[in-house]
Amino acid sequence: MTTRRRFGRLARIRVALAVAGVGTVGVATALGSGAWAQDGAPGSSRAQLQRDADAVRDTGASGLTVRARDAAGRDREARSGVADLDEGGRVPFDAYYRIGSDTKTFVAVVALQLVAEGTLGLDDTVEEWLPGVVAGNGNDGSRITIRNLLQHTSGLANYTDALFDDPEELTPEHFRAQRFTVRTPEEQVALAMTSAPGWLPDADNPGAETRWSYSNTNYVLAGMIIERVTGHSWEQEVHERIIEPLGLRHTMTLGTSAYVPRPTATAYVQFPGREDLTDTTLSVDGGADGGIVSTTSDMNTFLRALMDGTLLPAEQLEQMRTTVPAPGKAGSDVARYGLGIAWRPVDGCEAGVWYHGGTSFGTMSEAAVTEDGSVSAAAAVFTTRYGDEERFTEQAEATIDLIDHAVCGQRG
Repeated sequence: MTTRRRFGRLARIRVALAVAGVGTVGVATALGSGAWAQDGAPGSSRAQLQRDADAVRDTGASGLTVRARDAAGRDREARSGVADLDEGGRVPFDAYYRIGSDTKTFVAVVALQLVAEGTLGLDDTVEEWLPGVVAGNGNDGSRITIRNLLQHTSGLANYTDALFDDPEELTPEHFRAQRFTVRTPEEQVALAMTSAPGWLPDADNPGAETRWSYSNTNYVLAGMIIERVTGHSWEQEVHERIIEPLGLRHTMTLGTSAYVPRPTATAYVQFPGREDLTDTTLSVDGGADGGIVSTTSDMNTFLRALMDGTLLPAEQLEQMRTTVPAPGKAGSDVARYGLGIAWRPVDGCEAGVWYHGGTSFGTMSEAAVTEDGSVSAAAAVFTTRYGDEERFTEQAEATIDLIDHAVCGQRG
C-alpha cells in the first residue's frame, strides 16, 4: 500500500501526496459489509480500530481520531496520541478539522446537482462561463469542459505548485508571515496561468480526455463557475444543498477566518530541513479546492448520503463514478478518479472503496465508503511532514490501512 493512492491539496511539496486524496463496488465478506465482531473478542472491530489508530500514532503523528460506521448505523470510535504536544490531553472524538481536498467532493456534488437541474452541462466549456479567465501561455478555456475540471483531465497547471515552487519558502518563518494572507480565486487561477498546460483536451471532444493530472486550479474554477451559474458563492450552495439538508451541524466553511472551531487538536507540520514540529493550527487555508471544516461523524454522514443516492439522481451519480486511471508520482495504475471522487481496490471489499482524502498544513483527512453507502469510516490526523518523505509515507500508509480495515474488515 503506497501513498501514491492519496489526493491532497498540497500535492507537490516534494512529498508523496498522491492518490487519496478513488466500478462497481460490492462487499464480499461479512465484516466488509459492516458486520462487527463482538466487542472485546480477539480481533474485534473496536480493538482493531484502536490498534490501527495506535499504529498511525507510532509513525510519529501527534494525535488522531477515527470513526467507523457499519451497515446498521452503529459507530465505533478510536483516538490516539495527544491533542497538544505541550499541554497533552486526549484528541476529542468530535474534533473539528480541515478536510482539505475532501472539499472537492462537496463541490462536485453541487456541480452535478446543477447538471441534473439543467442549468449547467458537463460539456459546457470554461470559456462559456468564465470568458477570458483561462488564457495565455497556451491555456485555452474553450478546450476545457466542466467534466475536465471535475475529473482533473484539463491539463491545467496546479496553482499551488507556483506557490510552493521555492523550497526556501517552506519554513516556519515564512508560514507565520503568510498565514493570514488571503488569495482570491482570480489570483489563484492567474498563478496557474503563468505556466503552460500539461496538455490541451481534444478540440472536437474535450470531455473524452483520459489523461489525468491532479490540479487544485480545476476546483477553484469549478467554484467560480458555480457562483456564475447560481449567483451565489460555492460556500452558500454547499450549505444549502448539502450541509443543511443532511443536518451536518459540524460542517462549515471558514472563508477568510484562520481559526478552526473548538473542540479541535493542534495541527503540526515538519518543515523541510527540520526535525521539530511547528504549530500550524492558525492559518487561512483553502477555497473550493479545500476550504471546508468538518468532523468524522459528519464526513461519514456525507459520504453515505452520496453513495446511497440521497444527494444525486442515479444518472449524475453514475457520471460521478465514471473513472479514468489516476497515476500517482510512482506511476501507479491502481487508483481511478471520477468526478470529485476516487476509487481503489481493497482486500475484503470485493470491488474496492470510494474515497478522496485531503491534506492541509498540519492536518490529514482520510475517509472511505462502500458503493451502496452502507459502511464508511473517516479519520483526522493532526500532523503532516514535508521535511521527511519516509515518515510522511509511513504515516499516510498507516492511515489508509486504518480506513481500509475499518470499512472492509480487520487484519488480525
